[in-house]
Amino acid sequence: MPVTRQEQRDATDFSEGFVRDTDPFRRELLAYCYRLVGSIHDAEDLVQETYLNAWRSYAGFEGRSTQRTWLYRIATRVCLKALERQSRRPLPSGLRGPSGDVSGVVDPELPEVGWLQPIPDRLLTMEFADPAVIVQARQSTRLALVAALQHLPPRQRAVLILREVLGWPANEVADLLGTSTAAVNSALQRARAQLTGVEITEDEIAEPTDATLRALLDKYAAAFENADVAALESLLTDGATWEMPPIPTWFAGRSTVTGFLATRLTNGGGNRMVPTGANGQPAFALYLRDRDGTCRAHAVHVLTITGHGVAGVVSFHSPELFAAFGLPPHLPAVTPPVGLAAPSASRT
Repeated sequence: MPVTRQEQRDATDFSEGFVRDTDPFRRELLAYCYRLVGSIHDAEDLVQETYLNAWRSYAGFEGRSTQRTWLYRIATRVCLKALERQSRRPLPSGLRGPSGDVSGVVDPELPEVGWLQPIPDRLLTMEFADPAVIVQARQSTRLALVAALQHLPPRQRAVLILREVLGWPANEVADLLGTSTAAVNSALQRARAQLTGVEITEDEIAEPTDATLRALLDKYAAAFENADVAALESLLTDGATWEMPPIPTWFAGRSTVTGFLATRLTNGGGNRMVPTGANGQPAFALYLRDRDGTCRAHAVHVLTITGHGVAGVVSFHSPELFAAFGLPPHLPAVTPPVGLAAPSASRT
């Protein structure tokens, strides 16, 4: 039976109403799902599933809660179901202690491990959002916090995020999760106890906004582009850490980190460091120069900066992440400075 013009208009009005009512919450739902699952790719898929489920049930939405609460209820259900099928997403430091071997030998990659992934800052920036809201969103997605959340059972994780990060009242969280207020308060207490020492809402990371910190980041990029290990050493704090998922080996301490990097940054010139941001922290996309001069996506460096320098780097060796950052898989060929050989591929 053919569709009438009125039915077409009704369908159009339905679609436009759904988009108008739900689209403003898409980015905050992405951040919420990311905090729960620790993967930008999984989070994007789960948000898509959330909106598909919401679309299917939109006609039956009776307004007993706000549309935001309704979407969070769907997203929470979708995420908790997904977490039943996957283990937590760690960083290398969450699996074992640091290595003291600076010979350059590292353990084989563990692609079978579902590693924690970074989230690009550009996906956390909501159009027309209050600047304070944007800052809060970035602070509450920093790597140390998301990595710590991975140690919690999924429902505790959801309770902690809803109560401590998003500031929902306990009775609303209980209604969303289909449980009691007492159960929510108990879960929150257990989650807080397990995350003792991890700040949930206060950011202790110095933001690279003033000239000194901006200069530090510029020096960091230049040191990598020029394979200048001595310059890198001057930027690291005494207890600096270096991680490289999916490689499980990691290092701690300025001398150990630079000793390892000295075995990898052996040829200078021609590499490219493109500044970006991830998890509310400064980041760089590292492109390594091939022998034909083309710079190819290699790793995303997410930096933890303090007033004393670079306190930690997680170098995500996942070129597939570059698309999420809006970055190309390769950059045009460049010519290294005169007298410098084309760099060999490194694992940094």
